[in-house]
Amino acid sequence: MDTVIMIAFYGVLFGVMYFILIRPQKKQAQKTQDMLSQIKPGDQVVTIGGLHGIVEEINSADNTVVLDCEGIFLTFEKRAISRISKVATITTDDAIVEDFTATETEQTHEDKSEE
Repeated sequence: MDTVIMIAFYGVLFGVMYFILIRPQKKQAQKTQDMLSQIKPGDQVVTIGGLHGIVEEINSADNTVVLDCEGIFLTFEKRAISRISKVATITTDDAIVEDFTATETEQTHEDKSEE
């Protein structure tokens, strides 16, 4: 009977250790991997050494990134990126097209009202 209790105790101890140590570490590793897979050119990043730079290019074959640090281009392993400080935004010309269309429509209405 004592051996069954001892085996159950070790099982519970292993379960507690799994939820306290191993599971959070796996979640953190998955979060880091997701962050690294979402890096794109134009993102401002910070390396594990504290270097701030802008991602210039990503080489998926070698798993490296080229950072632009105020005109100096440095190549790092992708895993050397500790965090993304600012995500690059992609701007489109839709706003310009919409603005142009609105201006053109207003001019057409003004021309018709003058006649």
